[in-house]
Amino acid sequence: MLAIRLVSEPVRLDTLVLPVRPEGPDSPAALVPTASPPADDVRTEAAALLPVARLTGDAGEIREHLRPTGTPSRLVLLGVGAGDEHAWRCAGAALARAAKDETYVTVALPADGAAALRGLVEGLLLGSYRFRLTEAGGTPALAEVDVVVADPEALAPILSTARATAEMTRLARDLTNTPSSAKNPAWFAAQVGAAAADRPDLHLRVREPAELAEEGFGGILAVGGGSASGPRLVELDWRPADASTHVVLVGKGITFDTGGISIKPVPAMKLMRKDMAGAAAVVAAALGAAALRLPVRVTALAPLAENMVSGSAFRPGDIIRHYGGLTSESTNSDAEGRLVLADALAYANRELRPDLLVDLATLTGANAVALGKRHGALYSEDDQLATDLLAAIEAAGERAWRMPLPADYVEYLGSELADLHSSPDRGAGSVVAALFLREFTGDLRDRWVHVDMSAPSWSEDVHAELTRGATGWGVRGLLRWLATLG
Repeated sequence: MLAIRLVSEPVRLDTLVLPVRPEGPDSPAALVPTASPPADDVRTEAAALLPVARLTGDAGEIREHLRPTGTPSRLVLLGVGAGDEHAWRCAGAALARAAKDETYVTVALPADGAAALRGLVEGLLLGSYRFRLTEAGGTPALAEVDVVVADPEALAPILSTARATAEMTRLARDLTNTPSSAKNPAWFAAQVGAAAADRPDLHLRVREPAELAEEGFGGILAVGGGSASGPRLVELDWRPADASTHVVLVGKGITFDTGGISIKPVPAMKLMRKDMAGAAAVVAAALGAAALRLPVRVTALAPLAENMVSGSAFRPGDIIRHYGGLTSESTNSDAEGRLVLADALAYANRELRPDLLVDLATLTGANAVALGKRHGALYSEDDQLATDLLAAIEAAGERAWRMPLPADYVEYLGSELADLHSSPDRGAGSVVAALFLREFTGDLRDRWVHVDMSAPSWSEDVHAELTRGATGWGVRGLLRWLATLG
């Protein structure tokens, strides 16, 4: 990962990056005043280049100018749009890609550089992300970035926060991108153990199949019953001494989803290694809370299972007894995520009794139908909680939209055989799935948020700080929100 350091004056000037902003509809872009202004000749030359290069100053726009006999020898003009954190995040990601063949670069920031720094650092670290299982092919040369700011010491905490946030997002991407030939529930639990090792006030418990059966986690056991790789329940608890608020984060952790006996067609199955992106996000958020020493207790629950086809797989029409005693009828074994989440939500309510309960899940294809590829669908009965979490998600550069929980749709969950029908086929798939999960939140119903993040968990293209593959969606928004609760 890139090494980023703060300096008050540029010391390495082979490549200097100057920010550029839009000036107006009829005027060229303009240079942004920086904490350490460039030399007069460099500033004059850069200003003269703007109209010739036809720069607009839009976030992420880049022009490189070579100066073989000058210092710096390369001048990079970087569009930063409105100059807010989001624009700087886009600019940082674009810079990481454009400067991949440089060894190091120096970036000049505005004097009031806190928001710019956070956006730049996250953009650099997320835009430069790569996941590969082979050494074939070249690797980016860019290893170091100097950031010129007015007061490096004052901005050091911003750098630390941005770095920790990006590191945890990259961890979630790594976990999600890993092929399911390696990634089964035991592997995932081992990765969490390794990441949590030697961190004070961080506690890990992993329940294996025998414990799950003894304690009554029927949903997790049913979904994982068809696989040779047994299910797990990971419980990762960040427990600082000064915490006054306890938040439980639950993430769906299906390490591969064939659909079970209700088997998926091949096109729908090929990316099902991403079906544990919710578990990756909540675990990474708990680790991030520990890394940042946030004064809020955070418990991440990751119910892990591999939904496979075999003689021991659960069947359409089976009745499942969940943790706490509620039963559900499942007539579609491809609606399995809600079954493992139901156990974890019921456990959180009955045993952990937190102040707030949030779950993230790659739950339905209906998420993408309703909101497209980049928005999560957020459900909550608490207006303030929904508003606060949506604000944090937006500030972090992620996207979500609040969806309804209509009372009359609850009738879809009726079953003649069980307390609930977990897989009705009467439409509004994402909404009905959320209503099913709500039944397991008990007393926490009015302090609960569900986010269906199937669509934004994966990117088919390069866009701003997103690279192709897993996005780590949810980590940044959760950490931003958790930081407001202390």
